[in-house]
Amino acid sequence: MLIGKVCSIRGGIRSCVVRPIARLFTCPSNMAKSKFEYVRNFETDDTCLKNCYIVVRLDGRNFHRFAEQHKFTKPNDNRALGLMSRSAHSVMEELEDIVIAYGQSDEFSFVFKRSSNWFKRRASKLMTHVASQFSSSYVFYWKEFFGDQTLLYPPSFDGRVVLYPSNRNLKDYLSWRQADCHINNLYNTVFWTLVQKGGLTTVQAEDRLKRDETVTKRLKRPNEEEKDVNVTRSRRKVQAYHCDIIGDQFWQEHTDILEDDNC
Repeated sequence: MLIGKVCSIRGGIRSCVVRPIARLFTCPSNMAKSKFEYVRNFETDDTCLKNCYIVVRLDGRNFHRFAEQHKFTKPNDNRALGLMSRSAHSVMEELEDIVIAYGQSDEFSFVFKRSSNWFKRRASKLMTHVASQFSSSYVFYWKEFFGDQTLLYPPSFDGRVVLYPSNRNLKDYLSWRQADCHINNLYNTVFWTLVQKGGLTTVQAEDRLKRDETVTKRLKRPNEEEKDVNVTRSRRKVQAYHCDIIGDQFWQEHTDILEDDNC
């Protein structure tokens, strides 16, 4: 801390005024080390493997409750979906190495290009930066989509980092998320139709849509008489195919997303 002293002489009497000028902190390199520096050894190396696509996937924490508290329209609320997309747009503007982002419901996946060296490819840095930027954007742009409806409490998103070494792996990952989107959307659409138009309670609708069903079959086992037996079987699961990502056309039209497998 530097001190400035101003002196003057009036009528033979010397007076001094002391005032602070500035506070300076200096830390020469030879003074940076201390006996406490050993704690850095507890940090783990979370550098992502090179030549792999880095995918950061965010999921809303307890968003079923969040949607109920904020009265989201069922089965799909265009305001909420628009807000998710706007928040993802903000993340992609901030981190230019993200080449594509895919979202559904309360989740979003962000794909960093293979050659990205953002934050030295540290998984914790990438994940926390994406999560914080997305969460803050969700709150910041809330009014743009929900108008005067009050945000009752802050939303939160957890994240994970997954590496995919090849173009096929990455395409299959995104296809998996989109197929999951179709299945969930079909289920939710039918579920809320049964509730809103069919007059069922949510419990009744859930029971109606259970994938396991029990049927009675008449069977004859070895050394036994023919008799009726209850058999539990799984119904066929509905899966939808959408060519814009799962097919080749999407990737042919967006050749800048994928990098050469041989790089």
